[in-house]
Amino acid sequence: MKFLRTLFDGFTLALFATVALAALLPCEGRVAVAFDHLTVAGIAVLFFLHGARLPREAILAGLTNWKLHLLVLACTFALFPLLGLVLKPLATAVATPALYPGLLYLCCLPSTVQSSIAFTAIARGNVPAAVCAASLSNLAGVFVTPLLVALLLTTRGEGTSPLRAIGDIVLQLLVPFLAGHLLRPWIGSAIERWRGVLSYTDRGTVLLVVYVAFSASVVEGLWHLVPPLALLGLLAVVVLLLAIVLATTTVLSRRLGFSRADEIAVVFCGSKKSLASGVPMAKILFAGNPALGMLVLPVMLFHQVQLMACAMLAQRYARRSGDG
Repeated sequence: MKFLRTLFDGFTLALFATVALAALLPCEGRVAVAFDHLTVAGIAVLFFLHGARLPREAILAGLTNWKLHLLVLACTFALFPLLGLVLKPLATAVATPALYPGLLYLCCLPSTVQSSIAFTAIARGNVPAAVCAASLSNLAGVFVTPLLVALLLTTRGEGTSPLRAIGDIVLQLLVPFLAGHLLRPWIGSAIERWRGVLSYTDRGTVLLVVYVAFSASVVEGLWHLVPPLALLGLLAVVVLLLAIVLATTTVLSRRLGFSRADEIAVVFCGSKKSLASGVPMAKILFAGNPALGMLVLPVMLFHQVQLMACAMLAQRYARRSGDG
């Protein structure tokens, strides 16, 4: 039962339901325009709350471990894109060439924040370092992800240049994030009290962006371009990608002499990709692209695979710590 709850948590079921709704009742015309404006506002609120939740003390406590942060950034923004390029022959063969740009986009994204910290805590790792590493990855992603997308992908939004994309992401994501963080001394306690309720804002915003993205793609014939076998092939590729990164981060941490607690932080921060950042970024980077739903599909699959794998891995680390 515990495994089934991990496999089919509420948010995963909501994602599946949202994709199904977009397939059956896609928004079009003026409704699509209205939903598009609503997603812009929702994304701003989402990142404002992320900033308000980030404790400055944890960041300062973790900043001294610069070797750990460099390794996490290298895995996130160098190892992943390199593997994305290496896996191109396999991905295009089993998941069709149409889905490969989405896999490359996945490899360009920053790490997660909440789940990286949560799994590090469960595994009894270095939580302050994980907070700092995951947050630094997301801040770096504002600038690095658009540059990697420009370098690796030919599929972009209409008239989108890397510098313009960075400016849009700074305005729509980083500015609300910094505003929330600066206001944390005054609103932080209220945010913590209402954390459970506000989590629905996070998930609701992601679901809204997914619905709008998939609606546009369904109208353009998404499911005619992505047969079921291609989805299974894509799932196999993202599982392989995650397995390679988990193994690599573990081996590198040990070879570089990190402590067990730091190894745990590296493994969970360096192997993750953020759905919460990836979907809003895709909306900005690929604005006007009718294949947006296809581009975020690998991110959605990887999100679920990483949650399942990291939940089991965190429990394994915790049991070993208890035995030790």
